Amino acid sequence: MKKVTQRTEIIHENRDFLNLYRRGKKVGLPYIVVYVRKNRRQYNRLGITVGKKVGNAVKRNHAKRVIRAAYRQAESAIPLGLDMIIVATPKILEVSSTQLGDYLMGSCVKRMKKALQIS
Repeated sequence: MKKVTQRTEIIHENRDFLNLYRRGKKVGLPYIVVYVRKNRRQYNRLGITVGKKVGNAVKRNHAKRVIRAAYRQAESAIPLGLDMIIVATPKILEVSSTQLGDYLMGSCVKRMKKALQIS
């Protein structure tokens, strides 16, 4: 697996994505939907999905860059030991990476902790 940072690896396997979609907790937000689940590891695993509803290839790649930058900004606030998939909604094109990062650090982390019952 490819490491993004010391605390995060990228999810590549389709079975891992499907497992998270089926068994993970869903946290819906205006710009993104996050599927999250505990993974019993000392690091997080991250997958990013951007569907065709977001736009053409240029817009989808832009959305992925925005999500990656926002995740890097918010990574220290996210508890360790989680698998998560971030799915972009069409509204992602209206927000900058710093705004999304602030959003991830704030309400998204609170909702993930509440969904997983983490203190």
